[in-house]
Amino acid sequence: MAKGRVPTRDELLTFIKESTTPIGKREIARAFGLKGDQRIELKELLRDLRDKGEVATDRAKTFKAPGALADIAVLEIVKVDEDGHLLAVPHRHDEEEGPPPRIMVDPHASRGGVAPAVGDRVLASLKRRGKATYEARVIRRLGSGPKKILGLYEEPAGRNGLGMVTPTDRKLRREFDVRPADRNGAHPGDIVWIEEVGGHLARRAKVIERIGPMSDPRTVSLISIAANDVPVDFPETALDEARRAKAAPLGDRLDLRKVPLVTIDGEDARDFDDAVFAEPDPDHPGGWRLLVAIADVAWYVRHDKALDRAAYRRGTSVYFPDRVVPMLPEELSNHWCSLVPHQDRPVLVAEMWIDADGHLKRHRFHRGMMRSAARLTYTRVQQAMDGVPDEETGPLMDTVIAPLYGAFRVLLRARENRGALDLDLPERLVKLGKDGRIAEIGVRERLDSHRLIEEFMVLANVAAAQALEQRRMSCLYRVHDQPDAAKLEALREFLATLGISLTPGPRTRPADLNRILTAVAGKPVARLVNETILRSQSQAVYSPDNAGHFGLALARYAHFTSPIRRFPDLIVHRALIAAFGLGEGGLPEAERGRFEEFGEHLSMCERRAVAAERGAMDRYVAAYMVQHVGASFPGRVTSVTRFGLFLALDGTGADGLLPIRSLGQEFFRHEEGRQMLVGEHTGQSFGLGDRLLVKLAEADAATGGLLFELVEVIERVERHALPRGHRGGRRGGESEGPRRRVAHRKGGRDKRSRRRT
Repeated sequence: MAKGRVPTRDELLTFIKESTTPIGKREIARAFGLKGDQRIELKELLRDLRDKGEVATDRAKTFKAPGALADIAVLEIVKVDEDGHLLAVPHRHDEEEGPPPRIMVDPHASRGGVAPAVGDRVLASLKRRGKATYEARVIRRLGSGPKKILGLYEEPAGRNGLGMVTPTDRKLRREFDVRPADRNGAHPGDIVWIEEVGGHLARRAKVIERIGPMSDPRTVSLISIAANDVPVDFPETALDEARRAKAAPLGDRLDLRKVPLVTIDGEDARDFDDAVFAEPDPDHPGGWRLLVAIADVAWYVRHDKALDRAAYRRGTSVYFPDRVVPMLPEELSNHWCSLVPHQDRPVLVAEMWIDADGHLKRHRFHRGMMRSAARLTYTRVQQAMDGVPDEETGPLMDTVIAPLYGAFRVLLRARENRGALDLDLPERLVKLGKDGRIAEIGVRERLDSHRLIEEFMVLANVAAAQALEQRRMSCLYRVHDQPDAAKLEALREFLATLGISLTPGPRTRPADLNRILTAVAGKPVARLVNETILRSQSQAVYSPDNAGHFGLALARYAHFTSPIRRFPDLIVHRALIAAFGLGEGGLPEAERGRFEEFGEHLSMCERRAVAAERGAMDRYVAAYMVQHVGASFPGRVTSVTRFGLFLALDGTGADGLLPIRSLGQEFFRHEEGRQMLVGEHTGQSFGLGDRLLVKLAEADAATGGLLFELVEVIERVERHALPRGHRGGRRGGESEGPRRRVAHRKGGRDKRSRRRT
């Protein structure tokens, strides 16, 4: 910081924004060593910055960054982080200002001796610790905010007009009464938000918002959106920014418009953010040169603008059977950032060379301009490769499609050689009818064309991580850590009951698991083993600390290929642009220290999206199964608990609970290590993988819950006794808690209680 001269606008803005406390003209003049007329010039500069909204002032005539919080504010305690710190957000926060700042509450600095808790509203003094980071000391507790609950509103007969709300969350095992004055226009069958009134024991609530009628199939997705707090509406400033977007100039971009890059997606895809091309490498026999071109979202979504803040808050697009909640407005995701055929589109390109063994030998990243030669689908590409081309794929066979498959076969061989985890789990395919309801449930066909695109994308993601490491640039890795020791031991015990041994030790390689998957392929227990191995895996996260990707057997991996729908990819794009000097829209210097924060927030957004998508699918399937209540279906046991068995039905894959009371007239012991329920008197057992015939007793579309009754056992998985030394569950084979007696209250639960199950 130069002394004795008036700072430039950028220098002054940086000084104010980086200050941890609001500062006045006197402190600024002293910091820059200004005197006399220089102070007058500083005053004019500050006035101009304030009038243009680039700095904010308060009553004490001090300056701070726009959006910076006051010294004293009302906060809401929202959660406890992994380190046990209380985190809060401002009580009133304008979403157009971006995501709320990170506020860490000091629980030991509270006045009055009462420590705050999650859900409390507090008045607190704030001290700035960095950009968008504060430390709070509680002055006084203002009380707890009312808890919002999502549920189904009904008006059962015989209640004198008193309404009832049943929560859509199956964990909330209670109903709430709603007086006529508190129904707020709700009609029977509506999904509503409610708030408790009159205290916890009163079980009374008032309706604060209607979501939609349960009879409308579109409400199914709305339940998941509301229950998981998925952001839906874009701020008007973000929409306006998207509407003003226009074609990017060629400028210094690499001109790829004559290269026959093609997009390959599903039949129902609406946006196309990746294109591929391959050709033999003439300098290395058996090697290939590959291009993976990705929509240049960073050109349109600039750091700290309204679009950027809205996209970061979402973190990812969320996909439902009937709709998509996009990360970016349609003007970008379906137009300027979509690689539509025969239109010029700006891209970030990974140019890569692999040898005959599929090893990545070198790579370069460019900013380019491409023109997609064709919008292809997985099915049409596979049919062309299988000898049945159509009018569009036929002319592309020799120049585009055959080379793509040639490079794919080399990459696939490399994947097999490094031992990437190869789980075989069918993906459920849901088709909606014209009425918006499920018309058909099946299994999505798995083609080589799907795997081709996956391998090209994996290679580009590896190249992006390598490139950032080589340039010593911050990288947001996609980390999939080793399974933890406890999960591995549980997996080892379970496999032992099937007569399958897993290499002992705390560290297991994907290749070890692949050997087991190969050994059970084609056997009745194959799907069971695949699912159990999947459940043993650690959860993948975003992090600046590289721990490798266990599932893919890769030392480094970063998401680069879908910036339209994943914000982590956009961060990687910006980092590459800055690292290689590729022009505007790169990662600002100030953001390079925030990658840990980015990783935490974006991992949370991903978990939120997964929960919303899974919840919607469960509810759609339950709505589909309502018409089949009373019918019998075969299914397999997918989970064993103290209170019953969870099954997945053949064909539809619908999941539901078979309560323990339906198993027989005796005590059943839960053997955790063997994943079984065993009758104490008869020795009759039920365990993972057993095939049962069950009757559908209930289907609740609001909660997504299915309830089964046992008809008969079709097939039991052959099991072995656990080797000596295995724990076999807690306390000599029993799970913690009391043993359950089954069928001793048959028919003793009313309809409302069963709905909660």
